Amino acid sequence: MMIIMQANATPQQVEHVIEHIKAAGLAVHLSQGLEATIIGAIGETHNLPMEQFEGLDGVDIVQRITQPYKLASRQFHPEDSLIPVDGFHVGGDEIAIIAGPCSVESRSQIIETAIAVKEAGASALRGGVFKPRTSPYSFQGLGEEGLEYLAEARAQTGLPIVAEIMSQVQVDLMVKYVDVLQVGARNMQNFNLLRVIGETRTAVLLKRGMSATVEELLMSAEYILAGGNARVMLCERGIRTFETSTRNTTDINAIPVLKKLTHLPVILDPSHATGHVDYVAAIARAAIAAGADGLIIEVHPDPAHAVSDGKQSLRPEAFAAMVKQVGQIAQIMGRKLAAAEAYQPLKQGWA
Repeated sequence: MMIIMQANATPQQVEHVIEHIKAAGLAVHLSQGLEATIIGAIGETHNLPMEQFEGLDGVDIVQRITQPYKLASRQFHPEDSLIPVDGFHVGGDEIAIIAGPCSVESRSQIIETAIAVKEAGASALRGGVFKPRTSPYSFQGLGEEGLEYLAEARAQTGLPIVAEIMSQVQVDLMVKYVDVLQVGARNMQNFNLLRVIGETRTAVLLKRGMSATVEELLMSAEYILAGGNARVMLCERGIRTFETSTRNTTDINAIPVLKKLTHLPVILDPSHATGHVDYVAAIARAAIAAGADGLIIEVHPDPAHAVSDGKQSLRPEAFAAMVKQVGQIAQIMGRKLAAAEAYQPLKQGWA
């Protein structure tokens, strides 16, 4: 339920409404803008009569939020959210380009890649240190050693770090090093993990599950938002269908659908969506034309010898060419590529 206060409502009237919401056993989400104060009553409100709040002093309008995802809904938050990542914002007029290898393999590999993608126009560095692999015998990642290499790459290039988290027991370690926690497709409905991430204030890149609907993705985002972490970005990474010519099927429809339903930024991952280097640039271009707020791309200096996902990883020179192309499309769309120019490299906890 959404309660819109009158423009001249006093702080005491706002607090009185909040007290009534809490007395009904509901959570409160307060949004104070220049034109209006909006109070969200979060929880099971379908049996709660709106008249209970309509008569309170200072209340202008009371509306029910029809979608099951309340905080993620554009009905509750009409304006696009801008998610701050160190040095730039995701959303609005800016388009984020997140790039790097599937796995951090060594110090030299990640630093070489970070320098190359920064020079090509990337705004953030991705790199996996805990890897969810189908086979228990495949490379599982370097763990904290890999995080240390990522931190060094950030210090040298100024690129914020995006890295995947697999378990709630990794939260304290990850937030010490990374700027954006990536929740992979396999963990999209790991609700215990989402709850813990919701208690942090670290930005989150939430990937769509390979068989998940758009609504299920938004409901997973709701877990994080309900915990108080508003810095959520959604990621379309392809879904599993009957088609076998690509690794997954890129649901390009999901971009405008999500942009209509939610205020949260939408990123597309053409590397996992296609699974093949030959198709990555084409889908990246399509994503920006469809309204995506950013891309996350796998880049490796030597894909043939990558320990994971080499088949879908661009070489640095191919990535640079792709960035130029998507930059041109962004201009046509009235947007621009984000740049992490104001980044402060040393971060408390690892300096």
